[in-house]
Amino acid sequence: MSDLCCNRLPTAISRRDMLRLAACGFGSVAFSAMASRASALSIFDDEANTTTRPLAPQKPHFTPRAKRIIFLCMAGAPSHVDTFDYKPELASMDGKTFRGNSKLLASPWKFKQSGKSGLWISDLFPNLQKQADNLCLLRGMKAEIPAHAQASIQLHTGSFQFVRPSMGAWSLYGLGTENENLPGFIAINPRSDNGGAQLYGSGFLPASYQATPVRLGGGRNNASGDAIPHIDNERFGTKSQREQLDLVQRLNRERLKREKTDRELEGVIESYELAFRMQAEVPDLVDFADEDKKTLEMYGVGKEPTDDFARQCLLARRFAEKGVRFIEVSHGGWDTHRNMREELTKQCGEIDQPIAALLADLKQRGMLDDTLVLWGGEFGRTPYAQNGDGRDHNAKGFTMWMAGGGVQGGLSHGGTNEVGDTAVDGVMDIHDWHATVLHLTGLDPERLTYRHAGRDFRLTDVKGKANTAILRA
Repeated sequence: MSDLCCNRLPTAISRRDMLRLAACGFGSVAFSAMASRASALSIFDDEANTTTRPLAPQKPHFTPRAKRIIFLCMAGAPSHVDTFDYKPELASMDGKTFRGNSKLLASPWKFKQSGKSGLWISDLFPNLQKQADNLCLLRGMKAEIPAHAQASIQLHTGSFQFVRPSMGAWSLYGLGTENENLPGFIAINPRSDNGGAQLYGSGFLPASYQATPVRLGGGRNNASGDAIPHIDNERFGTKSQREQLDLVQRLNRERLKREKTDRELEGVIESYELAFRMQAEVPDLVDFADEDKKTLEMYGVGKEPTDDFARQCLLARRFAEKGVRFIEVSHGGWDTHRNMREELTKQCGEIDQPIAALLADLKQRGMLDDTLVLWGGEFGRTPYAQNGDGRDHNAKGFTMWMAGGGVQGGLSHGGTNEVGDTAVDGVMDIHDWHATVLHLTGLDPERLTYRHAGRDFRLTDVKGKANTAILRA
């Protein structure tokens, strides 16, 4: 064999090189897995040899109505005809045959006109009735598919067929964050079913735009000692941690200078930087000790059945105050195929007071005008009965609502037919809803794009028109 073969590698390396290469190899395996979950605050530009901050505040396309979003996601699909879509005709047709052998079912609850605007709201929401003049009811909503997992994914990402960035990730990508010590996108008690992490993920956007989950427990004034696991370092103080991070960062920069690659590694290191900074703010934020007794009582903290959701809503307000761009609060259990009278009473009883308090609290702090509050589930329910005392899935017509953030309060927009099963007026699909949300935050849904796989993607794909009819003058 010729000694001049150019395909052979030297067989002898120094001990120093062997340790360096082995360490980088093992480290890359671990960092690769971690990078898929990590949130990076900065990205190293190989060509310019500089670091940029993708989460820095971005200039919107035009003057925004809302600076931040709180999405109250009701997983399982609330029954619109029993909550916010008043159908007196359904009451008069109770028990009549509808489309085959189905029997129409009148709502067991009374509706009444609320506020100066006279919005019809169910007695399931006595506290929200008092907030009627802040609500914009979207009664002409429709979805594409009446299946929980697919509809939930589309509600969050715009597509039920492909992995796409969530609405929160798009918002953070377009607007950045106002507080570098906190994540820009937070999911409080995120759901693990019907889409799971995909509902809060960044899809093909950089990992820095995905949500940071915050999980709350109840039973004390502290929201949760483990709201964000491992946020405290029990072994090392701030000075020692800073020295460790500086050392790792220097080693990482040296490697990047040599190899001109490995943004995943850089992303992980930057996620450590964010975690380091979060130590200064998160413990105080999740501790309600500084909230006065009146505020805690207003939300329903410390009593049943409101305590759990009250803590989530109060924490959402606290995160919003600190500049978090997108906050999602989840509440499940709305899939009422049977025992609707009992189950719907329970679900509404858990959320009514906390949500009403959130709106009132934002308003008294001067934040409601520039905070867009969203409420709704993946679709609605049928006007006919299922299992005697329940309702089946219905994607053809349902209600969601918005409040604050530049929308008209006390407005009922759109509507379903006389029994509430199909949107017939002011119809908005999920793409229109997404476009409207982006528009309210100063983002043009057609200009908010990201280049991936050879084409420009956007949240609304090639559809969706912002509904300007619901905007406040």
